[in-house]
Amino acid sequence: MARNHSRKEERQKALLRYLKEQPFATDEELAARFKVSIPTIRLDRLALGIPEVRERIMMLAQEARAHMRGVTAEELVGELVELQPGKLGISFLEVRPEMLLRPGGACRGYYLFAQANSLALATVGREMVLTSSARVRYRRPVYEGEKVIARAMVKVQRGCTYLVSVHSRVGTEIVFKGQFVIIAPDVDDQKQGGGNP
Repeated sequence: MARNHSRKEERQKALLRYLKEQPFATDEELAARFKVSIPTIRLDRLALGIPEVRERIMMLAQEARAHMRGVTAEELVGELVELQPGKLGISFLEVRPEMLLRPGGACRGYYLFAQANSLALATVGREMVLTSSARVRYRRPVYEGEKVIARAMVKVQRGCTYLVSVHSRVGTEIVFKGQFVIIAPDVDDQKQGGGNP
């Protein structure tokens, strides 16, 4: 009995560590990873006070939106789940049927671009942000039901110009990469110099 209890404790500790790294993992994915049943994972989550994946995403999104500037929630494609303005941002996009080229086909590329671009703008964390240029590469098609996790990092800042790198993954596989040059003019300078030629 003690051996089963210690195995359970170890699994729950491992579950906590894993969910810190992979907060979007579903109960099905967790059950497969830990080689236990889905009800066992649900009981473990309950015992640890960990909500189900949809609730976790909503909680992360509400927290991240509090720091968002320059992009509105309506303009953002995907759910913003982490934001450190001027440093990094993470968003989550689940591919739905209406995003597909045709039923059973791949996701339209502009959804992946829009997720990455809007995340890059939000990550800069300034009041006014504009995309100056983008260099993107689609690595593989994305299909219905897949979860795209985009991670943006500010690589370089020179004055009001930022270079933001975005890598979008499904699981551990990179499906999209982008380098965005973002311009964030100072709003006060625009107001003062607005009337001058």
